[in-house]
Amino acid sequence: MPRPTARVLTLLELLQSGGTRTVAELADRLGVEGRTVRRYVDQLIDLDVPVESVRGRYGGYRLAPGYRLPPLMLSEDEALAVLLGLAAGRRAGLTTTEHTAGETASAKIRRVLPRHVARRLDTLLETLAFTDRPGEFDAPDAEVLLTVADAVRHRRPLSIRYTDRDGRRSERTLHAYGIVAHAGRWYVTGADARIGEDRTFRLDRIADARPLPGSFEAPTGPGPAQRLLSGFATAEYRHEVTLRIHGTVEQIRARLPAGVASLEEYAPAAVEDRAAERWLRVELRVERLDWLPPVLASLDRPFVVERPDELRDLVIALADRLASHARRA
Repeated sequence: MPRPTARVLTLLELLQSGGTRTVAELADRLGVEGRTVRRYVDQLIDLDVPVESVRGRYGGYRLAPGYRLPPLMLSEDEALAVLLGLAAGRRAGLTTTEHTAGETASAKIRRVLPRHVARRLDTLLETLAFTDRPGEFDAPDAEVLLTVADAVRHRRPLSIRYTDRDGRRSERTLHAYGIVAHAGRWYVTGADARIGEDRTFRLDRIADARPLPGSFEAPTGPGPAQRLLSGFATAEYRHEVTLRIHGTVEQIRARLPAGVASLEEYAPAAVEDRAAERWLRVELRVERLDWLPPVLASLDRPFVVERPDELRDLVIALADRLASHARRA
């Protein structure tokens, strides 16, 4: 059921359409009683919206002649927040039953934005990818985000000032491939021109981004989101883990997603079902091993620990504890 605030805004839209609306008509359109309509009208008047009361047989309410709502004024940060919220809502499935509502809302916002702001925001939305359902993101600086998005679209090199997770600061030249929202943070994937290797940077750690002259060729192969996940799965951590798991790709990915582990999929024979269970090699790099035994147990699939031996010992210890608990009366 719509909230009172939503009904007040709907009432204003009805009055803006012109003419005099009777209390009975407004009550029917809003799904409320006549006295509630009068209360909503009082709220509009308190907001300095000139609603007039028309007496007589065909009386009701109307807006004062010549009244127009002021234009929608949004800063770049505000417009960015609204449009990204709409994009994230569509990606997460958080939409109304009217699936075009998000699109029409975006169109209305764009119509009242200055052309250069709308163009920059459109560029960002075109370059943005999601790896999963979005959540509460650590928002980067809006100017940095828009500058990077423009560089991605037009394949322009960027000069960035970056602070890594250890607090080290550096200046880099980046050939940015794409912007990716993943696990509550924003990232840009691209090639570090100085070392000629692919890198992933958190956007909230970029203090400044400036476009440079020239251009670069877009890379072939996986898209920005897949590059990000592959980079996470192969990043340098304390432990390198290799497993063999008997199951389907879907069963394994349910507990060890692409951002955590790389999966070596063997091409099936022509008569083999790709969804069939088979032995697959799983590799991951982690700082700690203690969370892996419960994950492997939750898979409930046959597995072999190839390395490290420490993980094998942790799995055996967990199995012993579970068996001990299960034997208790």
